[in-house]
Amino acid sequence: MSNYRKVLVTGADGFIGSHLTEELIRRGYDVRAFTLYNSFNTLGWLDQCAEDVRGKFEVFTGDIRDPYGVKKALEGCDAVLHLAALIAIPYSYHSPETYVDTNMKGTLNVLQAARELNISKVIHTSTSEVYGTARFVPITEEHPLQGQSPYSATKIGADQLAMSFYRSFQMPVGIIRPFNTYGPRQSARAVIPTIITQIAAGQRQIKLGATLPTRDFNYVKDTVSGFISMLESPNSIGEEINIGSNYEISIGDTATLISEVMNKNIDIVSDEIRLRPENSEVERLWADNTKAKRLLDWEPAYGGLDGFRRGLQETVKWFTNPENLSKYKADQYNL
Repeated sequence: MSNYRKVLVTGADGFIGSHLTEELIRRGYDVRAFTLYNSFNTLGWLDQCAEDVRGKFEVFTGDIRDPYGVKKALEGCDAVLHLAALIAIPYSYHSPETYVDTNMKGTLNVLQAARELNISKVIHTSTSEVYGTARFVPITEEHPLQGQSPYSATKIGADQLAMSFYRSFQMPVGIIRPFNTYGPRQSARAVIPTIITQIAAGQRQIKLGATLPTRDFNYVKDTVSGFISMLESPNSIGEEINIGSNYEISIGDTATLISEVMNKNIDIVSDEIRLRPENSEVERLWADNTKAKRLLDWEPAYGGLDGFRRGLQETVKWFTNPENLSKYKADQYNL
């Protein structure tokens, strides 16, 4: 374990954040989980956290858009893993200003507070969407950035803010750039849970958007180990690092593979509402993870087709548990 004993995780109530919070605790970290305040007093996915970590983390409820709350949350911490963001691409067409407020201003709040409190390490979360449709593959960190949706544009802005604090104030910032993460607890607005929940609900005509685009899917355990490697390695400071499996597969082939894992025959139906505007669709993503291997000594445990199948089997097992499946609305399109 690193010297960063007390760690703040923003977005700890989300899909990746909840898994990261659990693993940090298992590795002996003292974790403060920053969760979005709501009147239901729910902690998002942390309400369903594993029994071995339940009650072993501190909770701070607030809003990443509030600079005073963010600074309060960071007090007494050695490091911050900043995951809090709005991530749904279709909703970014609907309400782009909320993405500017959350993804850019929220990141600025974290950076400003970290600077004022002399935080020892800041890990900022990027996304493979900042690359847009691949101009070359596999995609290295030197690939041009292309804002093809309001979401990706705000993430590019947030990444640049983070790097500016490194360059301007020598802040110890590292940027992790995960490719498409999947696994238990993922929102049904993402393609893999969309397919699994429809099949599990008994549907055989599966509604999807574009099926030709390719993605580099990352099982959530690999993404989490990438975050911890970023935190613990001194080599991550001032760097943008891809976390990906170095394997691409089309959405259509992904659906076929899931149907094989679930042992169900399916037909794919194109659903107009699920299609992105033509110039906004990212047609190809395929990660070059050489830099992560070189600087972080990280590599995926679920890489390649075999690893993808294993990750899907674990994901399907979780989603098809009736208690988990009941939290999803397979008959509805999630914006």
